[in-house]
Amino acid sequence: MESLFCITVGGINVKKEFAVIGLGRFGGSICRTFAEQGMEVMAIDNNEDRVNEYSAIASHAVVGDSTDEKVLKSLGIRNFDHVIVAIGDNIQASILTTIILKELGVKNITVKAQNDYHEKVLLKIGADHVVHPERDMGRRIANNMISNSVLDYLELSDEHSIVEIVASEKIDGHSIINLDIRAKYGINIVAIKRSNEIIVSPQANEIIHEKDILIVIGADADINRFEKKVL
Repeated sequence: MESLFCITVGGINVKKEFAVIGLGRFGGSICRTFAEQGMEVMAIDNNEDRVNEYSAIASHAVVGDSTDEKVLKSLGIRNFDHVIVAIGDNIQASILTTIILKELGVKNITVKAQNDYHEKVLLKIGADHVVHPERDMGRRIANNMISNSVLDYLELSDEHSIVEIVASEKIDGHSIINLDIRAKYGINIVAIKRSNEIIVSPQANEIIHEKDILIVIGADADINRFEKKVL
């Protein structure tokens, strides 16, 4: 793929590409969230109807058998920064796909697990991250992958969230009141994690240090704006 999405983290351009294998409810929700966030994502499934459904949503939608190494090679899968294996009930296909991705040298692999035993197998064969749909919503996983500065994401509603964001060098040494975060961005810092310390409801004169973890709450659009302009 030649099309790349470029984000800026601490003044450094970071290029990322994503691929989602399996377009069921879980994989589909990840694809939709990537698309909503302006990400470049390739959607892969062996079901033509599902691929057609996401052809207008994903950057690229491809019909293919992920258990066929030749197919994945032809798609240039090793060039993707993150591949999500969201295959449904076929545990064998999920495991085989993960093995092939590891052998092809994919940098980051997140796999949907059906149960704890499936998770153990996936971790043993080299999956970088294993998620359970009942515990981890596709939207939360997608938002965590998008930015290096976002550590965790909890959706409160369709438009509001609580997010953990790593403070960059750009705001090191500035106080909350100096940054005027609430007035400029409409979000609130509800806590700061600093080493082993947690500062709850920090005062306006609290100084932010690089690598502090800021726990912010607000509208998704405002949080994204804060992250892009300040971090």
